[in-house]
Amino acid sequence: MSFDSPEFWVALLQIIGINIVLSGDNAVVIALAARSLPAHQQRRAVAWGSGAAVVMRIVLTIVAVELLRLPYLKLIGALLLLWIAVQLLLPEHESEDDGGTANSNLAAAIRTILIADLVMSLDNVIAVAAAAKDSLTLLVIGLAISIPLVVFASTLLLTLMSRFPIIITIGAALLGWVAGEMAITDPLVKDWVNAQAAFLHYLAPALGAIGVVLVGKWLASREEKAHEAAEPLPVAHVGAGMRRVLLAVDGSDGAARAVQQLLALRRDLRDPSSLDLLVLNVQRPVTGDVSTFVAGATLDDYYRDNAEQALAPARALLTAAGVPFRAEYRVGEPGHMIAHEAQQQGCDLIVMGVRGMSAHVGALLGSVAQATVAASGVPVLLTK
Repeated sequence: MSFDSPEFWVALLQIIGINIVLSGDNAVVIALAARSLPAHQQRRAVAWGSGAAVVMRIVLTIVAVELLRLPYLKLIGALLLLWIAVQLLLPEHESEDDGGTANSNLAAAIRTILIADLVMSLDNVIAVAAAAKDSLTLLVIGLAISIPLVVFASTLLLTLMSRFPIIITIGAALLGWVAGEMAITDPLVKDWVNAQAAFLHYLAPALGAIGVVLVGKWLASREEKAHEAAEPLPVAHVGAGMRRVLLAVDGSDGAARAVQQLLALRRDLRDPSSLDLLVLNVQRPVTGDVSTFVAGATLDDYYRDNAEQALAPARALLTAAGVPFRAEYRVGEPGHMIAHEAQQQGCDLIVMGVRGMSAHVGALLGSVAQATVAASGVPVLLTK
């Protein structure tokens, strides 16, 4: 493929897109590995670690490209890509891992970045090798552009993927498309497809993309229902009127509206000063892959800092209104954790926004609101 070929630019965009979607965990490890270093060493750790990771990733992917020239391997790789794509759409639950070894110096941080990238990059390597379509030029350019993009814009990218989960769905569909293209170019079937079934060049990628989304969403729905069934439903706390309220916030506009709703409710109480208010933020846990390479104390700091940012708008509104409150954070699946905390704290009511920062697209409610309502024996007041 030449630079003036449309196929070249389509494949380049595919490589960049694949890396952005699949390298989220790698970006978190890079950021957290350098977190415990002095400020003047953090940029050096990220730069050196990321640079070495780029070289390593290019070498590994070149090897993968060469291997994919052998019969059967593209078919196997296509199946693996389909599995990886479906896994992207499945919900993540809290990891039991307490974290890896702390990084107290520059060399240790760079070593962690390299090892983590090596262990966690199998999906990237296979997907990028397939998208490169045997072009080493395309491969090197795509990786050289996308890996630094992921590293240095990791916070923005992860925030966008959290706030707009449709990005993950599009990424999974892209992997399904690449898997379909990969399967029909295996040396075992390539000649037959070209001679007898050229329409598969269009049909196979489309079926791969559509199939991944349909199967992934179906499995995700089943897993969520099974997870909810495994959680014991809390018993509703009934007290003498509304005395204890849990306000769930995540820093979003919806959470700010929930604070305003709570303030309106408080004004209607006969004795507003009697209200015991808990403001809660729940941080989604990082994946087990990330926690394997990052110290538990570093992860605690990461969760705490993110929680403080999410709690800040609610703190400001409540403080300005002169309302006393307790602010806490937890780590876990938000919907179930909010319901669990309301029961543990003996709350009479949960107040939260219909949609928050990471709400998946639903018919009426965001996924966190849906999960909270389903799991809670405490009344839930949702604000639009």
